[in-house]
Amino acid sequence: MAKEMVILGHGYSAGYLTPLLRAQGWRVTGTTRGRMAQVAAAGADPLMWPGDETEIADRLTRADAILISAAPGPDGDPVLAAFDGAMRRARPDWLGYLSTTGVYGDQAGGWVDEDTPPAPATERGKARVQAEAAWRLLAEQAGLPLHVFRLAGIYGPGRGPFAKLRAGTARRIVKPGQVFSRIHAEDIAQVLLASIQQPEPGAVYNVCDDDPAAPQDVLAYAARLLDLPEPPAVALAEADMSRMARSFYAESKRVSNARIKRDLGITLRYPDYRSGLAAIRQAEQRLPQGA
Repeated sequence: MAKEMVILGHGYSAGYLTPLLRAQGWRVTGTTRGRMAQVAAAGADPLMWPGDETEIADRLTRADAILISAAPGPDGDPVLAAFDGAMRRARPDWLGYLSTTGVYGDQAGGWVDEDTPPAPATERGKARVQAEAAWRLLAEQAGLPLHVFRLAGIYGPGRGPFAKLRAGTARRIVKPGQVFSRIHAEDIAQVLLASIQQPEPGAVYNVCDDDPAAPQDVLAYAARLLDLPEPPAVALAEADMSRMARSFYAESKRVSNARIKRDLGITLRYPDYRSGLAAIRQAEQRLPQGA
């Protein structure tokens, strides 16, 4: 009998995990607010949320694995608000929660690992810390095998600097000393699959590549791949940016990925932004004209 995975919030990253699970014979259910076709194209059985709560709750109670990929909102974690009862009845072998490295806050470019105490500086980071704590409490009360994955900046096909460079809207925002960690969506998927195959309830994993880098360096490299001129550099203090965009520059840190390598045996497909962006560009060039 096929094992069953329920993914609450089947978005970009889940689109890479689902095919891996399907290849191993899993049945995958993915909830969505409306992108039914995209969820189905990834190989999952799409359910509307809000909309199909009764069916979702039933599948949660029967699932062998559950992945929470929905972000907290102003009122807290939406999954806990909608499915607390079903989660308490569920008996999965694995429960994953996708969080963010934003929980570590600003470390002035210093290194952090999973033992670094959270110190979020943004409202988004604070909401994630609260959501992590809420899931830990539920896991303790209900005996659930919770695993927390703190994701760095996600990129991959269709999500990266190429579109803005082609449109001429990209800017190299410069803040001296600023570095971010990143992760390719394919590597997120292989980390999650490895954890599903070797559960370690209570574990926390940073999911990032080997090379924290300045955002202007990433953009400059992407421009070279497209044979386009580098966008002009703009000092952060002079940049016209939204409040949310500016908030990303409030934090600078280097995130260690040693635990996923040591405990899960991960070898990253894209250990740095150069290999990841080059692979995306090569895949684009293989597409037929007009595709």
